[in-house]
Amino acid sequence: MPRLSRGLRIIAGSILLLLTFGTGWIVAKAGIGSAMDLSNLPERERLFSEKMRNISMVGRFTVDGREDRPARPDSYDIYSVEKVGEDRWRFNARIGEHNLSLPVVVTMRWVDDTPVIMLTNLTIPTLGTFSVRVFFYGDRYAGTWQHGSVGGHMFGNIVPSADTQR
Repeated sequence: MPRLSRGLRIIAGSILLLLTFGTGWIVAKAGIGSAMDLSNLPERERLFSEKMRNISMVGRFTVDGREDRPARPDSYDIYSVEKVGEDRWRFNARIGEHNLSLPVVVTMRWVDDTPVIMLTNLTIPTLGTFSVRVFFYGDRYAGTWQHGSVGGHMFGNIVPSADTQR
């Protein structure tokens, strides 16, 4: 009987260890948790994070195969953008026509002074799976998007927004 009890404790401990590791891995991949301190970021990253606080990305998007139709209005309200890992950034945003507020963690890399979002097959619950390449320069953004079999271009301006106060 003591051997059975010891064996169950080892199994339970192993399961607990795996759950702890798994939870930590999920939290790290999802970018949940604390953001890096702004004062410790390189200047270009700090300036980008400060610029992207309480703004709206207001523009238009196109749909491939429908070039004969005008570009449709598009907007994203950004509450804040925080660096959460080496190339990982969390955009706390309200997304377009869905009016859904949520944190979205993306890979973002820099080409000289230009930040570029790179998402490949990211599933956002209730919205679907997306691939995106978007760059920011000055007060503008532009890029491509893909949602399942539908894709196109997106472009617009970055403007201050009183509506994004949290």
